[in-house]
Amino acid sequence: MTSLTRADWEQRAKTLKVEGRAFIHGEYCAAQSGATFECISPVDGRLLAQVVSCDAPDAEIAVRDARATFDSGVWSRLAPVKRKAVMIRFADLIEQHGEELALLETLDMGKPIGDSLHIDVTSAARAIRWSGEAIDKIYDEVAATPHDELGLVTREPIGVVAAIVPWNFPLLMSCWKLGPALATGNSVILKPSEKSPLTAIRIAQLAIEAGIPAGVFNVLPGYGHTVGKALALHMDVDTLVFTGSTKIAKQLMVYAGESNMKRVWLEAGGKSPNIVFADAPDLKAAAAAAAGAIAFNQGEVCTAGSRLLVENSIKEQFVPLVVEAIKSWKPGNPLDPATNVGALVDTTQMNNVLGYIQAGHDDGAKLVAGGKRVLEETGGTYVEPTIFDGVDNAMRIAKEEIFGPVLSVIGFDTVEEAVAIANDTVYGLAAAVWTSNLSKAHLTAKALRAGSVWVNQYDGGDMTAPFGGFKQSGNGRDKSLHAFDKYTELKATWIKL
Repeated sequence: MTSLTRADWEQRAKTLKVEGRAFIHGEYCAAQSGATFECISPVDGRLLAQVVSCDAPDAEIAVRDARATFDSGVWSRLAPVKRKAVMIRFADLIEQHGEELALLETLDMGKPIGDSLHIDVTSAARAIRWSGEAIDKIYDEVAATPHDELGLVTREPIGVVAAIVPWNFPLLMSCWKLGPALATGNSVILKPSEKSPLTAIRIAQLAIEAGIPAGVFNVLPGYGHTVGKALALHMDVDTLVFTGSTKIAKQLMVYAGESNMKRVWLEAGGKSPNIVFADAPDLKAAAAAAAGAIAFNQGEVCTAGSRLLVENSIKEQFVPLVVEAIKSWKPGNPLDPATNVGALVDTTQMNNVLGYIQAGHDDGAKLVAGGKRVLEETGGTYVEPTIFDGVDNAMRIAKEEIFGPVLSVIGFDTVEEAVAIANDTVYGLAAAVWTSNLSKAHLTAKALRAGSVWVNQYDGGDMTAPFGGFKQSGNGRDKSLHAFDKYTELKATWIKL
């Protein structure tokens, strides 16, 4: 735990060196066009940096460099045990520069400094280290063959990987992709969101310091419709991995089909149900978890528990507990270690969230907590955690991903009704179930169409468990050994002896 105060963080922010250039073949560089865009902090509206705005010519240079580096074998054919050692050094450097990275993350996208430091940085280093540790412990296969034949099943790195990552957990989502992609020997081009590019740009230099060869890890900041599209359409990108909205995920699949049929692995939106049965073991704990499930990271979480399904027999008792619990989640200056709700990432997202709050009013839902913009005098983008009761699953606030701290409370009477409401969504990323009945917990978890189901908690799991969704929440999985499937090809070699 750091002992830094708000004043300490604010002083560091004044002297922080912010790098805004692209990173290709081990060096920072400008875009071919010379274009840049302003990186504005949602904390107070200050200008953090002019960031390079890459486009198709930069993508061409980066892909050509990544391909040449991959083909050279300097990383792709390096012994797994040696790649592991470099990956562990990379993770160590992320930890050693943790306070700098946390400050960049907080200034760039508005999350509380305590979360940036103790959740994002720590988990990012863990993702890199875990993937590196795993790579020399994964074995290939020998097929069952006649005595005069030998059948080998081997994994090979897929080649050039383009990773397009979101703005809500910029460092962590990057490392969820970088860990298995680099560990398996690929060259990676990372395209961070234009809303929060700074930590991705910074860790590129740390990768070089760790010993990852130039050209193995390139970073191209810029917009999705320019450099992101160029990477998605590039004929020499072998795999495209993405975390972001379902709308963009669908478009990336189109681009893959229009180009070289590159593999596309997507983690997209969610509208996760958090189901509280009358026999939940601890209603107060369930209420506290429900509040945290929507307020953490300002609700800018793909797995946010944005639909709270409560059994009607306890609803009058339970909703006030959630309203009381949400009071402890108060927007404040993200550089204050005591703050647990920061700023929304930018003005566009803030206005989008406020628009959904208005839609809740218009559709007849009952506002029972929050609902307003706050701290406007700071120049930042802050919205109170908000709860609507009396929500119908057909309302916009219950159907559409808001990506902000807006909770919809929906009543139900039976297990079957709860499951039907929970599954009545185009998404299938996560869900939670609160019950003391073991059979009910198992049967409900099986019935829920979601990639992660948590019982008597919200948002469980670590690097050992796969993460991803059903339906329009995506395909493939991040984390765990299952993530390695996205970055390798299987080869069958059959030998006649």
